[in-house]
Amino acid sequence: MFTIEHEFDATIVTLIDDGEVPLQEDLTLSAFASCVTLEQLDPRTDKVQKITLSLAQLRDLQAALDLPEGSYKFAK
Repeated sequence: MFTIEHEFDATIVTLIDDGEVPLQEDLTLSAFASCVTLEQLDPRTDKVQKITLSLAQLRDLQAALDLPEGSYKFAK
């Protein structure tokens, strides 16, 4: 299950783990014009962990999901 919200400066997607046990905490993805952030509560520390991806890193991640094992570099 997931939700999508459009804010003034970002699109917010929240992924809700409703699969089989053990479940993970909700994951919030915020897409801005220059970067994408991922946030998830760490139940061990009770703090939100945040990862920021550049748009180039996001492009690479998207490509990596459909490629076989190996090392790749985009040509300009």
